[in-house]
Amino acid sequence: MRVFASDHFVLPLPAGHSFPMSKYRLLREAAESTLPGVRISEAPPASDGELALAHAPAWISAVSEGTTSAAEQREIGFPWSQRMVERARRSVGATIAAARVALFDGDGVAANLAGGTHHAQAHKGSGYCVFNDVAVAARLMQAEWHRKNRRLLRVIVIDLDVHQGNGTAAIFADDPTVFTLSLHGAKNFPFRKEVSDLDVDLPDGCTDAPYLAALDAALAEAWARHGDAPPGLAFYLAGADPHENDRLGRLKITSEGLAERDRRVLAALRERRIPVALSMAGGYGRDLATTVAVQRRTLEEALNSWRAWAAECVA
Repeated sequence: MRVFASDHFVLPLPAGHSFPMSKYRLLREAAESTLPGVRISEAPPASDGELALAHAPAWISAVSEGTTSAAEQREIGFPWSQRMVERARRSVGATIAAARVALFDGDGVAANLAGGTHHAQAHKGSGYCVFNDVAVAARLMQAEWHRKNRRLLRVIVIDLDVHQGNGTAAIFADDPTVFTLSLHGAKNFPFRKEVSDLDVDLPDGCTDAPYLAALDAALAEAWARHGDAPPGLAFYLAGADPHENDRLGRLKITSEGLAERDRRVLAALRERRIPVALSMAGGYGRDLATTVAVQRRTLEEALNSWRAWAAECVA
């Protein structure tokens, strides 16, 4: 299974900063040492033209040239630096690369070891998100698919980070070709939610059984709404932050509950032959090793689905 990483591009964050930058390196190392079926490549940077498919040119220029205001940097949560720009571009590039592999190379499943930057809107960043990797990749894949096949590519975004995918919802608010599904904590950030095509609000303290029941109902609703026009590509934001150990999550989902979540999403996509690009999205564990273990398990489930996809192609 092809996987794309960008952890060599590390931000110079001040001491005590709350963002767990080291988790990306730790996740790559865990995948390299324990998942021999995974093939990891360094992510390419997204170009200005690619970013402009989902972002205002003024925002791309402000980020690239370092002219973002102090208020804009506070909303993102990172001080500006050239490394920040490079990391943001490569986080988008990794999701683009994963989507191409899943969709055009016939792999069915591929992943970005970072990404899931779903709070970034067309004109601004927010919540540790500079550019919206899924929004850019979705529009680029639609353009490339149309150029190759002269047909519309419908996309579904399955966002299971604990925080609502407000930026993605805002970017695609008037686009019926991209279906946005967000399953998130009702009282968690962002406190002013955007409207996704399907939003599922979860109460604080939600545990495995009601969480999985809500997921099953949401997926059933999503498939029903597509009717005879199913999506041809999925983006799955497999956040680790619904975990009971997470500092910011406020839910009580166990490690096994999240693994079952991943199995159900990936099985539903595989059964419908919908290729999927995964992003790891959020994870802010009190114990960082727990977050890494959850996301490594997500990669393992993705690897299992990739193998099943390949076996079904042969059969």
